[in-house]
Amino acid sequence: MGTTSIRRDAFRAAFPLTVPIAAGFLFLGCSYGLLMHAKGFAIWYPLAMAYFIFAGSMEFVTVNLLLSAFNPAAAFLLALMVNARHLFYGLSMLGKYRGLGWKKPYLIFAMCDESFAINSSARIPDGVDRGWFMLFVSLLNRWYWIGGTALGWLVGGVLPFSTRGIEFVLTALFLTIFLDQWMGERRHIPALVGVLASVVCLAVFGPGGFMIPAMVAMLVLFLVLRPYLDDAPKAGSAQAVGPAGSAASGAPDPKGDAR
Repeated sequence: MGTTSIRRDAFRAAFPLTVPIAAGFLFLGCSYGLLMHAKGFAIWYPLAMAYFIFAGSMEFVTVNLLLSAFNPAAAFLLALMVNARHLFYGLSMLGKYRGLGWKKPYLIFAMCDESFAINSSARIPDGVDRGWFMLFVSLLNRWYWIGGTALGWLVGGVLPFSTRGIEFVLTALFLTIFLDQWMGERRHIPALVGVLASVVCLAVFGPGGFMIPAMVAMLVLFLVLRPYLDDAPKAGSAQAVGPAGSAASGAPDPKGDAR
């Protein structure tokens, strides 16, 4: 089988699995592009961040970082906390990425929540090259986000109404993720830990400096409470049975950067 056929078969297998991701990434990317346009940034700012950073939640947060006082240490710690989950993603994918040659560095760079979910669990059809399949999944998802970002910025320049207040999209994004997790769990320990840590740090450090202490506090509390979190029954599992005897269904966790 020639190289062209190998790539074509891998693309045909990967593309249908990324279509649902495209819907979400194009919408969130548009929101991010609109936000960057509303804040007065030229188009190359969001495109460069979408291309090089490729971490949806962090890209939204970076908007305020670029507009605030220069503080590289705080920006580094914030980025580390927001994207710390990728450390565990990376460890779990070491075996799947083994032996993929030049594709491996790109797969590591382009890994996001959605690409991880597909590449770690998809049943690759017989005869389809594993490396090319995972590469196309990561490549497609990344360009959905970049395309949505460009579209959002361009649309922001022709909208017949003011986009003032569009920055609330970041709050709405995280609120949606929080509610999704809340409804997908029977015991709400992780959500309550996050809320309480944030409220306490807000009271102690104020609105301008509470975020990093809150993230650190959450990380420590999650490590301490890990035995209780591991034992918490999930909605949709055999342990989470409703009054009528049927298991409750949980909603899947979406991206997260915003990617």
